[in-house]
Amino acid sequence: MDVEETPLPGIGVRRELVLDSGRRVGIVIHRDGQTELIVSKVDDPDACLASIPLSLQEAATLGSLLGGPQLVAQLSEEHRGLPGIKTRQLPITRESPFAEKTLGATQLRSRTGASIVAIVREGDVVPSPGPSERLQPGDVLIVVGTADGLAAAASILNGS
Repeated sequence: MDVEETPLPGIGVRRELVLDSGRRVGIVIHRDGQTELIVSKVDDPDACLASIPLSLQEAATLGSLLGGPQLVAQLSEEHRGLPGIKTRQLPITRESPFAEKTLGATQLRSRTGASIVAIVREGDVVPSPGPSERLQPGDVLIVVGTADGLAAAASILNGS
């Protein structure tokens, strides 16, 4: 899928993609670092239907949320021939008892049998994170295991 990049003199740059439905969705990155999520009119890409200002953390979290499903789909496809193995995204919220703690502190593997294979953070992927990796609010953990193990992992990470 092609991303169109348009310089906006005095403002910054607009990056958009055209969805299969014809809608145009993108971001405007201002020269001062501010970011806006935008939806443009189908018939006029220069006319904006909606503009949502995002903080740096909000933009990074949105990137993580959008990137996680792709990784889960890829891993699910790779595990398709393995009965009983599933892949799931588990977010780390501010309320999680493990926010700002290390991955090792969760003891997730020994407690549930589920393995954390990656962390999606601020639009980037941390593959095969080690036990000293510090979890941050907004992280999305990519976890592989049995259905029961994944449910137990979600409960532990949510503090329930």
